[in-house]
Parts: sequence; C-alpha cells; structure tokens
Amino acid sequence: MMRKLATAGLALACTLTFTVGASAESPAVQTAQKGGSGISWPADQALPSFAKVKQLEVADIYDLPGDAKIMLTTLEGIVNRAEPRLYVLESKEEGKFTWLNDLDVPYKVRDNYWDIVKTFKNEIKGVIVYDPNVPDSINVATTLAGLKDAVVASPGLAEKLAAAPYGLKVLDDLRGKFKDRLDAYTWQYDNLWSQTTHRMLVGLSPDTSIRIPDGFPASFKTIAQDTTQERDAKNRKVYDLDLTPFLGKDAVFLRFDDAFTQDGWGTAVHEVTVKADGQEIARFVPGTPEEEPFLYDAQSSQLSTGSGGHRFADNGRYFVYKFPVPAGAKQLTASVDMWNQYKVSAGNEQPLSSEQKEPYGYLRDYAVANKAMVFWLDANVPEQRALFEKILSDVKPGTPYLGWFSNDVQGEFNSVEITSNHSVYVLAADWFSNMSVFSGTQVKAKLPAPAKTPKLENKIYVTYTFSEGDNFQYNEHRLRVLWDDPNRGKVPINWTSSPLLYDGAPAMLDHYLSTATPNDQLIAGPSGAGYFYPNAWPDNTFAPYLKQTNSYLKKTGMTIPYVLNRVDGQNVPLSEAKLNAYANEYRVPGLFLSWEDRYGVSIEGGKLPVSTIQGISTVQDGKRILDEAKAKWDGKSPLFVSLGLLAWSMTPSDVVALNGSLDSGSFSAVRADQYFALVRQANGLPAKP
Repeated sequence: MMRKLATAGLALACTLTFTVGASAESPAVQTAQKGGSGISWPADQALPSFAKVKQLEVADIYDLPGDAKIMLTTLEGIVNRAEPRLYVLESKEEGKFTWLNDLDVPYKVRDNYWDIVKTFKNEIKGVIVYDPNVPDSINVATTLAGLKDAVVASPGLAEKLAAAPYGLKVLDDLRGKFKDRLDAYTWQYDNLWSQTTHRMLVGLSPDTSIRIPDGFPASFKTIAQDTTQERDAKNRKVYDLDLTPFLGKDAVFLRFDDAFTQDGWGTAVHEVTVKADGQEIARFVPGTPEEEPFLYDAQSSQLSTGSGGHRFADNGRYFVYKFPVPAGAKQLTASVDMWNQYKVSAGNEQPLSSEQKEPYGYLRDYAVANKAMVFWLDANVPEQRALFEKILSDVKPGTPYLGWFSNDVQGEFNSVEITSNHSVYVLAADWFSNMSVFSGTQVKAKLPAPAKTPKLENKIYVTYTFSEGDNFQYNEHRLRVLWDDPNRGKVPINWTSSPLLYDGAPAMLDHYLSTATPNDQLIAGPSGAGYFYPNAWPDNTFAPYLKQTNSYLKKTGMTIPYVLNRVDGQNVPLSEAKLNAYANEYRVPGLFLSWEDRYGVSIEGGKLPVSTIQGISTVQDGKRILDEAKAKWDGKSPLFVSLGLLAWSMTPSDVVALNGSLDSGSFSAVRADQYFALVRQANGLPAKP
C-alpha cells in the first residue's frame, strides 16, 4: 500500500497535552472498561494487552456467509475481552493453521459454529440487528455490540439467536433508522462517541465483495495455464484462446487466476482482443475506459501502469471479463497479451460477482473488545470529511487509527495526510484476524546481535528493503509467506515491519525475531512507530511523539526507519524540523526515504544520512537500475544504492536472482545497519549518531 507510544501527560509550551495512549474518555467509561475485562492498557502503552492465551475454541469461518462471519467475530470480541478463548480461521494466505499452531496452546476446532455460540451464550447480553439496506449500519451495530456486550446479526440470524437454545434478546434493531452513510455516522457520533474509548479509532468498510470460490462455477474449464512458474515475464506473448466451445448463451466469461498461489507472480494481462467470426467485438488495455464494459469482476486484482498498463492477480486474487456474443456467432477467439504464472478458465454460466457485497468481519473482535467506535468516512466527500476531521479533533496527539480508508489509493494518500495533520498515526489492519488473541501473547526472543560492518572499499553498496511493513495485516499474511521462502537468508535483506507488533501481536514479532538469519534485519515501516507523513504532522507534537515512541524501536530492534513523506499525494523532502526530530529523538544512524523514481544519499544537517529508495517490482527493474548505476560510477569512491522491493510482487528468491546477476567485484549487498555505517564512514561521520 499502498499502508505505533508511551508516557501520558507531557505538557508542551502551548499547553497542549501530548500523550500516547492516555485516556480521553470520562472516568465512567474507564471504569466500565475494567469491569469483567482482562485487558490492561497503561497510559504509556500504545495498544492494550489482553490476558494470557491458555486454550482456544476455534471456528472455521472462511467459507461462511458474511452475516455469520460478523456474528462470530463480534462474539470473539465479547469473549476475549475477559480472556482470549475464541479464535476464527478467517484467512488462508499463509495457511489457515500457521499462526494458530505457532501459539502452542491447546485448541479445538468445532465442526458446527453454532456449538461455539451455545458455549458462550451466557456471556452475550443480546443482539444488535443491522439494516441490510444501509451497509454502514453494520459499523454502528459493531460499536453498539462493544458497548452492550452483544453480537451483530442480520435480521435472519437474529431470529435464530432469539429461539432456543440461545434465547438472546434484540437490544437494538437498526432497520429503518438511517437513510444513508452520513446519517448513520452522524447519529453514532452524537449518541455513542462519548461512551466509547478515545484511545483508538477504528475505520472499517462495513461490507466487502463476496469471494467467488475457486472453480466456481463448476462448468468453467481451464483453457491455458503456465507450468514453469515464470517470474520474469520471459513467457510474455500474445496467446490465442479458442472460446468457441463455450458458445450457446448470451455471453462468454474469461477468468484469470494465479497458477502458483504461493509466490505472488500471478497472471499479468496487458491487452485483450476478442473476435466473433473474425469481427472484432472487444479490444482494450486494462485500466482504460475501453476495459470497463467488459470487466465483470475486478475482485482484488491490481493495476500497474509501469509497462503501459496491465492488470495482475497474485495469490488468491483473480479477475473476470464478460464478453457478450453476437447472435448466431459460430466462432469466438480471444487474443491475450499476458505473462508470468497465468491460469485462464472460461465458461458461459454467469458466476457470482464480487460486486455483490456481504458484511466484513476482520478486526471487529478487537474493536468490540476495546469498545471502540467503528466508522468508514470518505475524506474525498466534503460532508464526510468534515465529520472525519471532527472525530480526529476529539482525540489526543499520538492516538492510533486502526483499519483503513475508502477510495483505495487516493483515499490512502488524502486520509493519511489528514490523520497526520491531526497528530494521529495509522495502523493498516483491516484484514487482520484475531488481534484480541494475539494481544494476549508475549515476545520471548532476544534481539539479534548487530552485524559486523565490512571494510569500506570502492564498491557499489546495495541494500534491499521490502515494503509494506507498517501494515499489520501484511505482518500477519504476506510477510509470513515471504519469510517462509527457502531462499531467505542467502542475501542481506531489510524487512520493514511494525514496532507496534510488540503490543498488538507479540507472538508474530517473536516468530520473526527468533527465526531471523544474520542476513535478515527488521526495520521500522513508514514512518517509524506508525504510518504517517512527517511534514503533514504539526511540528509542536512531532518531536514529543518520536521521543515517546522511541522505546518501541529500541525494544523491537527496528532502530532504522523507512519514511514516507507525502503532501498532496506527492513525495517531498523532509523539512528541517522533521529531520532534526528524527536525528535528536530517534537518534537513528540514518533513514530511508521513499522517492520512487531515483536513489541517492545526502547528509542532512551535517549529521543525518538520508538514503532515498528507488522502488522496483521486478528483477528486471532492479537489473536496469543497477546496470545504470555501474555505468555512471567512476570507481574512485564508494557508491550507495538503496532498492525498495514491492512486497506484493517480489520474493527473497527474486532478490537472490537479482543479486546473483551482479558483478561481485563491483557490487556488495549489505544490511541496513551495515549500509549506514559505511555511509557514515565514507562521509567522515562518527560511527554512532
């Protein structure tokens, strides 16, 4: 994503109180949170700690309908508030049981999730019914569920919960209460905000696209598939696909999947041309207006414009095109310019579209357990932005915003800038599962020893850094997949991660620390202890924020930050005040700064090395940049190059391939700590800041 604090009561000259985690709600709310709760949240702690996990009831909700998912995840929040006892299997990217097994506690997977509801029914005080006609009522219902120890349910599930053997009463029925999104959240702000915690904000989409199961419909047939597990586009060409066998109905559907879901190099499509009886009926490049009439289901596929425009689908993602067929057509062909690990299937039975929505269950356990207010406001819509900023103005500097934002990439840029304007940092966590369980674990591993700095020579020193580390769900899902690559450890790699895993998911941080090789270094994801844009953050709260969050960098070993600094969606240099804050409060040996289209090192203020990162998404990108660096290098002094690796498309195996292609006499790959030690030495700076 393209997606963190300590002592309360620090008084600033302007009489502003800067705090990380200090409560802004009334004493009554604080007292209410303690009642029947195993949650501990000291004022100097970023995120709350839950009681120790001892044993777990497990519900496999991966293939359940959305209303059942949200019922069970809100139940999880109520149950785990006292002690983590319920765990849901919600994702399988890293393996359904991977993290559960790592917890090393007894657990029982229940075949019937209603048995779990029956087990914990005495801890539920009732049901909150959402309005299917106003999706945002799902978020209001989630807030009410946390305040009233209730579960969220659709009207249909509410009827079942009211009957024997559950006997649960409907505490609130939101049907017909709100006319639209803004009405729902305005009511929530006016009536519930004062009762919820102000120590965190939670932004979640109320619903999500329904996932089309693999192989659905069953009538779809695979018509083309890569068998060589290509990763470098060597198999790129125009593939002619015969769709004639699928004639007979009004349309033919083409679905593109990843043939090898474990490594993130799925189908990439640049252009599609479809002909019926030799006459062209469709021609488009993904991402253009010409694609729109035929894109039946984009699901969570992604677009790239780097090579002229292509749509790609990695891991479990996919996309589907629909081509209406002229009456009486006898022959249908599709010519597709594509590459990498493609899997193409076709059929004439209309599949379920992910444009159909269902309630969204991720992170709701955490919101309910902590009695947080849940909302989903679009910062690009003036009326919604006004309410969003009103909420942000009510919380203290250093408050975390967990979840994500609407309107995709533009929503990210605008919203992170707005949260930063209000001294609020972001934890992308909208796809995070079981945070109310992982917050009840501990870090046991010791921090790895610093790497020995090699002798400074006239070489090109290159350091590789994986992106997305600020992103809690990346730490849970994609990072684990990359971490399990058998080629990890063969080349020095910097892994951006979130220092706040120390509070939010200690078991995950423990895994990465305890299994790191000497070539693996964890560094802080954008832009330190949280995702924020430094220049957008007010100067009067920024240095205190860094000072108080420095402890998280130290105790996780993530003492080198990777910084994103955007204004109006554009990367910009750090201001003098922000550079001084990083140098004086984090006392970093150097920092990475994303610039995206160039690399280079500067010594700011005569003391702080700043290395801009040039991002790459393929091995070819890396080879091109490094070849250009060598061609321009005079060989008379060291040259320093920092490459940012797009985590959604690259793997450690790719880094091994890229690094193996370099001339070892000219290039040397190093970790971030070695990189900045060499930069400091080459520029006559002290070894330590």
